[in-house]
Parts: sequence; structure tokens; C-alpha cells
Amino acid sequence: MVGRVLRVLENLPDRARVAVVRLRSLGDCVLTTPAIQVLKQSRPDLRIAIVVEDRFAPIFEGNDSIEEILPPAIPPLRSWRPQLCLNLHGGSRSAALTAASGAQFRAGFAHFRFAHTYNVRIPRAQEVLGVGRVVHTAEHLASAMFFLGARRIEIPRAHLHADRRSGAKPYAVIHPIASSPNKTWPADRFLAVAAKLEIEPVFIGGPEDNLSAFDAYRTLAGAPLAEIKDLLANATLFLGNDSGPAHMAAAFGLPVVVIFGASNVDVWRPWKTPAEALNSPDGIASISTGQVLEALARLRVHA
Repeated sequence: MVGRVLRVLENLPDRARVAVVRLRSLGDCVLTTPAIQVLKQSRPDLRIAIVVEDRFAPIFEGNDSIEEILPPAIPPLRSWRPQLCLNLHGGSRSAALTAASGAQFRAGFAHFRFAHTYNVRIPRAQEVLGVGRVVHTAEHLASAMFFLGARRIEIPRAHLHADRRSGAKPYAVIHPIASSPNKTWPADRFLAVAAKLEIEPVFIGGPEDNLSAFDAYRTLAGAPLAEIKDLLANATLFLGNDSGPAHMAAAFGLPVVVIFGASNVDVWRPWKTPAEALNSPDGIASISTGQVLEALARLRVHA
């Protein structure tokens, strides 16, 4: 099985169980959903479970391609009795779970650490897709499904389930937080853009994020992920740093402006939505308020 193409999906019986290991984090979880859709479209009969940490489970709730959401522990995974266990995470914990899954086929990317735990080793996405360029994360994850034998279809937009409301007053969701200073656009520039918007800005952040700089506007810090999904699903626009909420917004097809710092834009740009990805070789702080307003104008968002 190792070192050659094995069309695993052709060897799975009808209604076989598949476990996809995707422990975290927010953006990665969102961008795993296109790969799951590729798999389900190729084999609608498959019973798919996602193995994910509880805090990110809401990303997969309501997804009609997924039958079960499993915690990252060996007993529930073995109880699922997967015939195929596919590790899309790549760390030591996910490799251990995959090895202990009891699955006949244990698949993971060959360039992952602990590749010896897999009896199906997936080449790099460039080899699977036949391209020499840098690939987007959604393409990287979907390439695993193509290697396993899924039909070569266009990789879809990410899929999130949320409650849609009609007649809501338009608003923009702004996420001014990032994981490090070199990925964080200055707060005063977010405020300058917010002041120019013709729709209400709503600033969001995580449980430990300080949004006091934005108190002049509605803020939402530490809300449950399911609530953030609903907020984004009914928004008119998303603006923010390169982060998980940007990928959630793209999944709902919002116009998205993302301000990049240290991350690779080609790998992490918004996937399959009207979007502007702004970056500069001089760092995120060199991106001006005017550039963001111009990006909004290109998206035909009134500011």
C-alpha cells in the first residue's frame, strides 16, 4: 500500500465508516469542510465522522456530510469502527489516534511527522494535483481525497451551517485580533475604517481578547463559536486580520477584506468568496487605511 497509488475508496464496502482526524484549529477546521464535501460527493454512501477538539466541534455541527463528531480519544474512535482513518492534522497526538483507530486503511501525508504510522502515505498536494505552484490549504486537504480515489471535481467553498435571518439590519463584522503582533493591524486604523462604513460595525474577539479600544461600537468577546457562526452568516461584510473568523466569513460567501502579516497569502487567502487580501513586504503596519478603503471600494462595499 505504501509508495504507490492505492485507490482506497474503491476498496471500501458500501456504507463504510470513515474517521477524519482534524483536531484544531479554527481556520484549518473550516478549510477541512471542502475536502469532506469532495469525499461525500464521490461516495455518498460513506458514513463520515470527524475527530476534533470540543472547542472547534461547532464548525462541523449541522454539516450534512458528517454523521458523527467524535472527541479526540481512542475509545470513541475505536467504537466508531472506521475502515478508513485519515489524518489531516499531522501532529503526534493525531498520529497516535490514527494508529490506534483499528482501521484497515490508515492514511496521512507522507511528509507529516510519524509517517511510519500510516499504511497509506499521501504525496504532497503538488504531486497529486499536478502543479508546481504553492497550493491553498483547501487544495492541500482536498488533494488527499483525490489521492484516495475521489472524483476530480472543482474544490467547493467551505461549508458551515448557521441560522439565516431575513430582514436583518446590515452590519459588518470586524475581527481586529490576531495571534501575534506581526499579524495584527493597528487598532486605530480599524477604527478609522469603521468610522467610514455606512453600516454598523461589530467587533469580535476571543475570550481573552481585549476589545476595550473599540468600545464606541458593539463588541462581542468570547461568544460561543455557534453564536459567531450565526453572526457571520447574517453579516454584510467581514474585515479583519488573517485569522479563523476570516475563513468562517468566506464560507458564508461574504465579501471579505483580510489584512495579512507574516502568513503566506497564497496558502491562506479567503477561499471561493469575493475577497481582497492585502499584504506588504514591509509588514502589516505599513498597510494604510486608504488601501483598506480602496479594497472595500473594489468589492463595492460602501464606505
